[in-house]
Amino acid sequence: MPKAIRIHEVGGADVLRYEDFDPGPPAEGELQLRHTAIGLNYIDVYDRTGLYAMPLPAGLGREAAGVVTAIGRKVKGFKKGDRVAYVHTQPGSYCELRNLPAARVVKLPKAISDEQAAAMMLKGLTAQYLLRRTYRVKKGDWIMVTAAVGGVGSILCQWAKALGAKVIGVVGSDTKVALARREGCKHVLVMGKDDLVARVKEITKGVGVPVVYDSVGKETFFAALDCLSPLGMMVTYGNASGPPPLMSPMELAKRGSLFLTRPSLFAYIAKREDLDAAAKELFRAVTTRKVKLHVGQRYPLLEAAQAHRDLEARKTVGSTVLIP
Repeated sequence: MPKAIRIHEVGGADVLRYEDFDPGPPAEGELQLRHTAIGLNYIDVYDRTGLYAMPLPAGLGREAAGVVTAIGRKVKGFKKGDRVAYVHTQPGSYCELRNLPAARVVKLPKAISDEQAAAMMLKGLTAQYLLRRTYRVKKGDWIMVTAAVGGVGSILCQWAKALGAKVIGVVGSDTKVALARREGCKHVLVMGKDDLVARVKEITKGVGVPVVYDSVGKETFFAALDCLSPLGMMVTYGNASGPPPLMSPMELAKRGSLFLTRPSLFAYIAKREDLDAAAKELFRAVTTRKVKLHVGQRYPLLEAAQAHRDLEARKTVGSTVLIP
């Protein structure tokens, strides 16, 4: 019987259960995949804790790579044995075998490994839309990235540097400074040690940055706003320290007519053509080594709870994959 990580209640990492789960045959329009590598992301924590509500019992996980093992009716363009990967709106990738819509699956180039794919579908496609669509980073831009050595942050920093931007990275401890520099940061600031606003203004000669990409949330939100130049854009795309505080829109006006957005990957790739275009650009960035994917941790699927604990404790570096 295939195995899966499931939750029957929300809470801490101890609610994760390793149990039998048979998905049955694929329905019309679906593929069945045997997973070879599964991505771990902070959104999985939000699902587990109930921040993002969903019916229970449920699976966890939004991305994975694998091999096509069965094909449902009316599916075209795929065959058994194809190497594929996906990111999906519905949790459930923490498993050995899964059925899901063929419209959400992309084929993998030979140059992309299964672990690379599992580590980059959600994180890499997130970096793609943040850099290329939410705010289109230009050569010479100063940008600020919090959690600069996290799964998304490390990709953002590398890709932004390749685009000609100058990256100010923010990390959680001195031990991550050198890594942030290797990921492409021109300057690295440490939370709780550096005055983020003062240092950003010093670095940019008082101007500030046109965009901040923030996945930390509560601990960095207002400081990040104050790092922006007039008409700058605050992109809050994660809540690692908790949701950002409530705020009056007048706070944006008095700081220089700022823009604030809370984007979602799934809105940017809802159309098949957008998914294909984003994946193509991401795969090209990886195969040309503009982005080097760093899988910092690997855990057996059975040890998903420990992987969650380490992620929440900010002990992880780069991407983390679960191996079925």
